[in-house]
Amino acid sequence: MGHLRLTTAGESHGPAEVCILTGIPAGLLISSEQVEADLSRRQQGYGRGGRMAIESDRARFLAGVRLGCTLGTPICISVENKDHGNWLRVMSPEGHGQDGGPPITVPRPGHADLSGLAKYGFTDVRDVLERASARETVARVASGAICKALLRQVGATIRGRVVSLGSVSTALADFARPESIDWDSVERSPVACHDAEASERMCEEIDRAREEGESLGGVFEVWCWGVCPGVGGYASIDDRLDGRLMGALGSIPAIKGVEIGEAFANARLSGSLVHDPMRTESGDTGDYVVRTGNRSAGLEGGMTNGMPLVIRAAMKPIPTLTASLPSVDLATMTDVRAHVERSDICAVPAARVVGEAMAALILASAYLEKFGGDSVEDFAASVRAYEEGLEARGLWRRSYS
Repeated sequence: MGHLRLTTAGESHGPAEVCILTGIPAGLLISSEQVEADLSRRQQGYGRGGRMAIESDRARFLAGVRLGCTLGTPICISVENKDHGNWLRVMSPEGHGQDGGPPITVPRPGHADLSGLAKYGFTDVRDVLERASARETVARVASGAICKALLRQVGATIRGRVVSLGSVSTALADFARPESIDWDSVERSPVACHDAEASERMCEEIDRAREEGESLGGVFEVWCWGVCPGVGGYASIDDRLDGRLMGALGSIPAIKGVEIGEAFANARLSGSLVHDPMRTESGDTGDYVVRTGNRSAGLEGGMTNGMPLVIRAAMKPIPTLTASLPSVDLATMTDVRAHVERSDICAVPAARVVGEAMAALILASAYLEKFGGDSVEDFAASVRAYEEGLEARGLWRRSYS
């Protein structure tokens, strides 16, 4: 994971979700309230299931933070699973051979169930689904809140929004102007969409899916702006930031496609309609190079180019359906309906918060690789010196980004 290393642990109905984040410099101001703000955003969204009525995710720092400041040592955060109290016997780590409840032998199409049984030699789907559950993303969001706080120290902002849900889509935004999106409206929307009309129709789609025992997917965008050019690299495979970002967002459960900007639509166009022309613009201290648009969505040659970075991710419909699909009972090898676990109808609004966290992790790691610093003060000073050098050479100016 580059300079930053993230390890997560925890089962869906186990005692807690835990993350260990290594590589954050000392002196970063952070609080449990900051982490919990993103944890709360992850829990929200029209179409979430009954689990969210049980959990009220609270972050507990176990290591790496003292008196509201990071220590430069590994940060450990624990988030209790309140529902664990209802699963003590089923999820007990003790008592080998004791009864953990009836085994689940009917895998769900579209889930990790069958492949997980094959991989590990299990006979109970419970041994797979507990970790394969999207509950694991709680730990990602907790660590992402730390990375966002670090990026804010150097003027970088990360926000996400839903752009389509089911068959309903909203208009494409100007990738060069993050201020063209009303981000407060995104947070007020029950489906994280700034378009009120589209938001209402998305909710109606979710209601129909609920009545039909269906689930829905969609597409979200993660925007990062105030990012200086030259973060990432082209010298090696691992340096390329677009590959790292797409891999990170693609690792989120149920994400089946990731693109930088409108990459798939751009693939159908000619080059003159895709690449961003450059020109000079006069400033107080001389001329600057600027781009006339941002169709590249902030990345060129594996590096940031100083324009807002926009990543889009496609989430498939959740595989657990109340009107379950045909499956096989592996205990008897007979055709049956799939096992049904408590689940959401739609979790795209929550997934965009996880997407923000993963983008923050990769971007913060790439920044630290380039600028270093054992303390936040040293890190920020290095970034400022680099940006001042870019402005002196006319290669970038923060006011334009």
